[in-house]
Amino acid sequence: MFSSRVPGELEPNRVARAVRRARADGRSVIDLTVTNPTRAGIHYPPGILVPLSDPASVSYDPHARGLPGTRAAVACEYARHGITVAPDGIVLTASTSEAYSLLFKLLCAPAGDAVLVPVPSYPLFDHLTRLDGVRSISYRLDYHGRWTIDFESIAAAWSSGVRAVLAVSPNNPTGSIVTSDELHRLAHICAERGVPLILDEVFMDYPLTAHPAASATSFDCLTFRLGGLSKSVGLPQVKLGWIAVQGPDGLVSAALERLELICDTYLSVSTPVQAAAAALLRDGTPVREAILDRIRVNDAALRRLAAAYPSVDVLPCEAGWSVVLRVPVTRGEEALVLDLLEQDAVLIHPGFFFDFPHEAFLVGSLLPEPRLFHEGMRHVLERAHA
Repeated sequence: MFSSRVPGELEPNRVARAVRRARADGRSVIDLTVTNPTRAGIHYPPGILVPLSDPASVSYDPHARGLPGTRAAVACEYARHGITVAPDGIVLTASTSEAYSLLFKLLCAPAGDAVLVPVPSYPLFDHLTRLDGVRSISYRLDYHGRWTIDFESIAAAWSSGVRAVLAVSPNNPTGSIVTSDELHRLAHICAERGVPLILDEVFMDYPLTAHPAASATSFDCLTFRLGGLSKSVGLPQVKLGWIAVQGPDGLVSAALERLELICDTYLSVSTPVQAAAAALLRDGTPVREAILDRIRVNDAALRRLAAAYPSVDVLPCEAGWSVVLRVPVTRGEEALVLDLLEQDAVLIHPGFFFDFPHEAFLVGSLLPEPRLFHEGMRHVLERAHA
């Protein structure tokens, strides 16, 4: 029942040790950090992976950017969101993490160059940048009823070594959507300073509110939009991600030419997943709908449950699979998380794992089965409120 991915050195040490002890002891733990939909009781249609056995996969005809038919299918996915991307502007990758690595190789020189990364955000970014010898420099998201970009922190963090600005919309873990005005302001800054915008939109299919999606637009700077099957149809084991390249024609052409050389060096995307992609995107719609229904049900249940614990705030979440709780600062986040694990057999993330600016926040997943989610969150609220 534990999350299948513990980020190793990125996980807070005492929490990681406690998780390993519980796992070694075979304890039954309610895992409120699970982000793997295949382990969360989500129904998958029988035969959903049959397209991976397409006979066309027997023939190997490598294309550095990916098979044309697969890129066309991804372009149709963007069209479903009102975003126009030419198939020739799509580059296929084995995952979103690999997409980041390719872009860092494209844009940055090791041991000096940097990218601006929002905080709070998923700690994997620090790890990915370090693996490519790139510096990660933080800019802040501020909370004033909803999360917004602190543009003053971008100006303060900027240096001559900055080679890209990374934005995540919807953000993980805050669940905030970068507004259209914010995106255009970011793009203007990037265009003015001659750096691209990397826009991570992997959770764009999972709105929790009626807040308008801000991603259906294009910008006046070179832009790399990221997505993948892991989130779009809940298939993390089927390794396919993509980069959609937009912006001024000259910049796009030059970027695609260099990306093609990098991708041709690795050729990491398998033929079977490319041949199956169009069918997986089509047949995965019920999975996406089931995940969306699950996170909406759990989000609503948590907010009803939290009404009885006024000292705990469940922060607004516009989209995505995570939820943030602001709890009383009566003890450290780590102590609270350890108490929950050791005394209540409930696992939840401390806020500092995601670089929240101060105590005290907890971050949970909205994916667990509703009964377990309700029981686990009841323990969290009771212990945080005590």
